[in-house]
Amino acid sequence: MTAQRYDVAVVGGGLAGIAAAIRLADAGATVAMLEGRPRLGGATYSFRRGELTVDTGQHVFLRCYTDYLALLRRLGTADRVELQDRFDVPVLAPGRPVHRLRRTRGLPAPLHLLPALLGYAPLTVTERLRALRAAAALRFVDPDAPASDERSLGEFFAAQHQSPDTVRRLWELVAVSALNVGPDGASLALAARVFRTGLLTSARAGDIGRPRVGLSALHADPAARVLGELGTTVRTRCKVERIVRSGTEFLLSTSDGEVLARSVVLAVPHPAAARLVPAGAVEAAQRWAELSATAIVNVHLLYDRPVTEHGFAAAIDSPVQWLFDRTRESGLRSGQYLAVSLSAADALLRRPAAELIAEQRDALAALLPGARGAQLTDAFVTREPRATFRQAPGTRALRPATRTALPGLALAGAWVGTGWPDTMEGAVRSGNAAADAIADHLGSSAENPRSPTHLGGSIMSTARAGASDAEPAR
Repeated sequence: MTAQRYDVAVVGGGLAGIAAAIRLADAGATVAMLEGRPRLGGATYSFRRGELTVDTGQHVFLRCYTDYLALLRRLGTADRVELQDRFDVPVLAPGRPVHRLRRTRGLPAPLHLLPALLGYAPLTVTERLRALRAAAALRFVDPDAPASDERSLGEFFAAQHQSPDTVRRLWELVAVSALNVGPDGASLALAARVFRTGLLTSARAGDIGRPRVGLSALHADPAARVLGELGTTVRTRCKVERIVRSGTEFLLSTSDGEVLARSVVLAVPHPAAARLVPAGAVEAAQRWAELSATAIVNVHLLYDRPVTEHGFAAAIDSPVQWLFDRTRESGLRSGQYLAVSLSAADALLRRPAAELIAEQRDALAALLPGARGAQLTDAFVTREPRATFRQAPGTRALRPATRTALPGLALAGAWVGTGWPDTMEGAVRSGNAAADAIADHLGSSAENPRSPTHLGGSIMSTARAGASDAEPAR
């Protein structure tokens, strides 16, 4: 059978691959998306459990996720998320009144957080003042400096005289959920990216957004529609087994045939990328294994009645880390559905589901008075053993550049060297950067007689459109 030819083959249908494919197809390239799973969306997807729509993970975003929000607009789903008008997080603790961490309107950064930190009741007055000094010091940590990546966030906090209670009751609320690892095991550079970009540089940047629909309805299904409208070939259940350079093209051997492409975006997780990357493209791809992975576990509890008014909340001094009200998004018709998201959860992977459910049921009863008399109508656990790469000190040197030594081959994925943590924003940024690299290659080879006439200078200018929108968040 004759192999089909395309300008670009995008290997992987997660957010990075979706972003790259749409950006290039918008610019006029002929694109084939090859995804081994039966659906698009990568790690952000939903499944059905009876009448419920269940997301495997509880993904939130911040206002500073400019590339991610631009992708939602392109997918036509920006109206399916809700975004706070100001950063506001309820903080729950057993036996304590609900406390709120919220920014003050009208104050510039970083003063917008001053009242919240000075009034943060879970800390002593001395701890609050020291936390303010640590926040000021974080503003001057350069997230792009190699030296920052060699230090841990825990080392930084120790140097700033942050008590264990301060770290546990304040800093970990953001750090663990954003980096999926505790402060002692987290890169200071990546932590600085989170805190500086999201909370300390712009007053509005840290406002929290979350989906109003399931993740598949937010990303995967609209992406398939948009790509179809653009004439992109989308092949699911199509596992790429090998990629080799063949003259001026790439030959991709897949589970259902061969594909020839002038260029390739390799947008799969780093273990798969290390197996697939062609010889001569990068040095020491085997080192990508050192990025490793960390887990996220979600405990899903359905109650026979509403037990809280909080759409989401953080918890301290509790086995609960973050809880989310999933009632509306899931389609539950009565009662309330809460999902507890547990990051840095490697130790929980082998614990029995019944044990995790009982622990979280009891913990929620200690946090939420309404849960104490309520009955569970259903409960289950979802586990993501490789939810993110391990965002530890030294990972900067392990994360490869988007462009490779082979012209026409680009890498994408939240694990690539974007300077961002493993987040939806990092994934989309990597996809956009890969599209720009491929646009350069296609433009530079436009004089090739086999090049379609619609490629050339126009594809580069189009693919880069909107790139400046992301600059303020860097």
